[in-house]
Amino acid sequence: SIAILLYLARKFKTPDHWYPSDLQKRARVDEYLSWQHVNIRGKGSKLFLTKVMLPLLTGQPLSPEKLEGVTEELNIVLKQFEEKFLQDKPFIAGSEISLADLVALVELMQPVGAGYNLFEERPKLAEWRRRVEEVVGKQLFQEAHEGILNIKNL
Repeated sequence: SIAILLYLARKFKTPDHWYPSDLQKRARVDEYLSWQHVNIRGKGSKLFLTKVMLPLLTGQPLSPEKLEGVTEELNIVLKQFEEKFLQDKPFIAGSEISLADLVALVELMQPVGAGYNLFEERPKLAEWRRRVEEVVGKQLFQEAHEGILNIKNL
């Protein structure tokens, strides 16, 4: 949860870029962490649940109309994410990665795990993902997302 991440960042005195002491940068991180609950998380999880979990649980295929509507909802918040939070910066809070970037990318990997490559036609988003992966380390990133990326193998 966000509360646990913030607690851990404070308790273990992580490097400042994760949860910046600079109030403007911290406000940017906090702004994203507050926004993402009903936007990126809400719409990304909805696509994942609708496309993967419901058909798995019900044994019924998803209607194309339903999938289109859920996908469009996610596309709207992805556009907002790019325009409002990424803008022309390398990371959400500026030039360095923060907890906001980690939380954002983790949430975006759910739709990817459901088979929706939301990075494919969004070069700004794809480049941001590449930067986050590079900072975290490609191997660690793959290891952390292995379960969600292989969910369709159920």
